[in-house]
Amino acid sequence: MAAPPASSSKGLGDLPMRVVYRAIAIAAGVVVLGAGATVVLLNRDDSATAAPRNSAAAAPSVISDSSASSAGVAPAAGAVATPGLSPLSSPLSNAEASTTPGADSTDGADGGDSADGGDSADGGDGVDTADADVALAAALKDPRVPALPKKTHRLRSLPGRSASTHGLIKDRRSGVALPRFATSWALAKPAPFASRQLLPKVKGASYRGMLVSCPVPIPEQKSLRDTAFLAARWTLNHHPSGSTITWTASQPIKAGEQKGWLLGYTVHYTLKGKKRVSAAALALVDVPEKKPAVVFVTIPDSQKKRWHDINKVMSSVKVL
Repeated sequence: MAAPPASSSKGLGDLPMRVVYRAIAIAAGVVVLGAGATVVLLNRDDSATAAPRNSAAAAPSVISDSSASSAGVAPAAGAVATPGLSPLSSPLSNAEASTTPGADSTDGADGGDSADGGDSADGGDGVDTADADVALAAALKDPRVPALPKKTHRLRSLPGRSASTHGLIKDRRSGVALPRFATSWALAKPAPFASRQLLPKVKGASYRGMLVSCPVPIPEQKSLRDTAFLAARWTLNHHPSGSTITWTASQPIKAGEQKGWLLGYTVHYTLKGKKRVSAAALALVDVPEKKPAVVFVTIPDSQKKRWHDINKVMSSVKVL
């Protein structure tokens, strides 16, 4: 019997070992390269999605920092060392305050009732909203008059002793009564006000103390506080040109059963090259069936012995 023909194919065992090792190395390399490419692609996807998260997380810290830096407000300029005239700091710039007219918070230490934006001098009737908004917006942009402090601050006791009084002046046109001083002050022709008292002229001084009352001469606002703010700005018409204000008091008051708002302030100005000040205050009082009444007093530093008369006036205003 003839032998079977030899097979032309070779098995794995017939290959030289170096060929086998080379094939294994090549296969391993392919596997490693494939795994590496997969890792790179996955990492790219992760970094692409992580970047926006990191950016979004960082954004609030930038906004917070800028907000914090803008929140700090320096104390009002023009501080005076005289007791009772230390200025209050205004926590809001006028631009910020313009977005929240009438906003107010009560200082618990004062113990006074707060007048909020809902309190109007006549219960909300008779207020020309358009005129009120325009007048208030103009006042809030006036660099001479800083925004009112958010908290209420009572009028401090000013230096000196108050002059003696002789009853009350009954201002029926305005609907209020105020002290009639018996000494130092003298009655004067009221025009353009409803009542007026003046201190004597001081040699070499252009201005002297004045105490007046009248119906509020500016557009009435939605709150007594805002109306008083505008009235204080109006009083600058009766001070030297270029005068500015720093606040010393801002508080709700009662004139009998009627609500009101009191503002104390220092008026700063320059006369003959010298810096001077006047102590001033006004009471804005709600009067039934009338416009609110203003009682306003200002006394220059040349007559500062009479500064305590301001306390007497502000504590004695009554509604007729």
